[in-house]
Amino acid sequence: MAGFRSLARQVRDTRCDLALRRYSLRKCLERFAPYGHRATWDHLCTRHGFGPEDRQPDPARLVAALEELEEARAVWLAYEKNFAVRRRREKHAGLRRPGFVDDWHRRTWGGNGIARCDSPADHPKAPLGEVLRRLTAALEAEPGAACPVCGGTDVVWRQDLSCEPSFGPVCTGCGIVVPQPVLTREAVDAAKRAATRGTTPDMRGTARGERADRGPRGTQGALASVA
Repeated sequence: MAGFRSLARQVRDTRCDLALRRYSLRKCLERFAPYGHRATWDHLCTRHGFGPEDRQPDPARLVAALEELEEARAVWLAYEKNFAVRRRREKHAGLRRPGFVDDWHRRTWGGNGIARCDSPADHPKAPLGEVLRRLTAALEAEPGAACPVCGGTDVVWRQDLSCEPSFGPVCTGCGIVVPQPVLTREAVDAAKRAATRGTTPDMRGTARGERADRGPRGTQGALASVA
């Protein structure tokens, strides 16, 4: 099975048939798809001006889409490298029990569904790399009340998501399933209350600093406890 970089070379290879180059770009999403496969493909098609079913797209547009995907992947790989360093440091300090961020990270290993979008057509408009920079910065900071990608506070708890886990807080502004570790407990509770009322919550007054879980904190909290 070809890896991401091998597939990327095929996308750029002008000797390959155009249909194969498009197919290779689509296969790249089986290795790395931040919004999930269908939503990431829709995002790339929309931003770079070729149709999801277009079998003969402009080669320059294909390469531009690949470059956006590669930039985002580089952001995620850098985060994963820092994550591994941090976990080794915590284990050396005797903190063996994983925190809430660690649990979330295991479910997104490899970069698929990092900022999952349940609806393929409802996703952030910003470049993938920028979206992941905002998200990874939020994962390494104190939890807050807003979506880390768009800054919106209209987050609603959903129980009918199409992928596992089938529940979670969804930003109605940009469409991502917000990782719970970046939200305060109050923000998650507000999203759940909004779901039962059929409204969107106003979480601007919720406090920062307390993650949505009641277990061990993520990166910074764990390190602070052994300082």
